[in-house]
Amino acid sequence: MDNFTIRFVKQGDLIPLIDLCEAHAEYEKASFDKFGKAEKLGQYLFGDTPALYCLVVEKDHQLIGYATYIKQFSTWDASFYIYMDCLFMNDTSRGMGLGEKLVDKIKEEAKKLGCDLIQWQTPDFNTRAIKFYKRIGAVSKPKERFFLTVE
Repeated sequence: MDNFTIRFVKQGDLIPLIDLCEAHAEYEKASFDKFGKAEKLGQYLFGDTPALYCLVVEKDHQLIGYATYIKQFSTWDASFYIYMDCLFMNDTSRGMGLGEKLVDKIKEEAKKLGCDLIQWQTPDFNTRAIKFYKRIGAVSKPKERFFLTVE
């Protein structure tokens, strides 16, 4: 676990970040299209009012993992919370405690944003992630996620 840094993404990280996103999609058995992603992510990460926060894990000048999150509102709780959209470490970096360090950093950032809850989801077949999340104290709530294309 030596020689790693957790930091916010920089514009020069976009291509390696997209490569990690592609590996993440493959890991979750999902399709991924790189076309136009650098421009879109750059806009949402580095625009005047960023819509997305991204932390990266860097080791030896290479990105080996990332986590993205946004601030959302819960009507039921009448408060804001953090939604962690992605958390991914490359194959050779899993099991080293770096995922937990990423979550700890998101917890710090959540406090700065006035949030005391983090929510996320993972596929039910990702048993390794589920075991990790339970180990760090997270609890799950079974739900179905739906997708509706707006045309």
